[in-house]
Amino acid sequence: MPKTQFYTATSIDGFIADADNSLDWLFEADQGGEHEAANPFATFFADVGAFAMGATTYEWVQEHDALQEKPVKWADYYGDTPAWVFSHRSLPVIPEANLTFVQGDVRPVHAAMLEAAKGKNVWVVGGGELAGAFADAGLLDELILGVAPVTLGAGAPLLPRRLTSQRLKLTGMEQRGGFAYLTYQVGPPA
Repeated sequence: MPKTQFYTATSIDGFIADADNSLDWLFEADQGGEHEAANPFATFFADVGAFAMGATTYEWVQEHDALQEKPVKWADYYGDTPAWVFSHRSLPVIPEANLTFVQGDVRPVHAAMLEAAKGKNVWVVGGGELAGAFADAGLLDELILGVAPVTLGAGAPLLPRRLTSQRLKLTGMEQRGGFAYLTYQVGPPA
């Protein structure tokens, strides 16, 4: 049964980006040496058939990887996996990327993503508000958090809403380099 998963890195104090909307802190953290087990993202993404991201995440990826000048980098990371970008504004399209721009309720988009995923998992990339919208609609099955050895003090919150312990069940823990990976099953809203 495919899952809808929010797989992300977070600081110890619960931020997925710093106050300047940067992820530089993430790339500075010890993610494990070359002798560590396989890249956790590559292993995760092998089971992804569709994914969604918010406008801020999309813009960061565009800028960070200079995708307008080097669109092949998108294919290097994501292949032809279909992606949905939630935005209320017009955003530049990455040439040859399999993108659909949407806004509004996540439910119909989720249904389209499940169909496109063809039995594979759906990944909610970020941000936290988008993942929260999936959780609010009862469509988020799992949180996979790579907790980085850093505190940021401010920034974009992991999930800017309350999910009580009645909805979250810890199903996995693992250390990779300086990161603690925590996996939670997400139950339906009350």
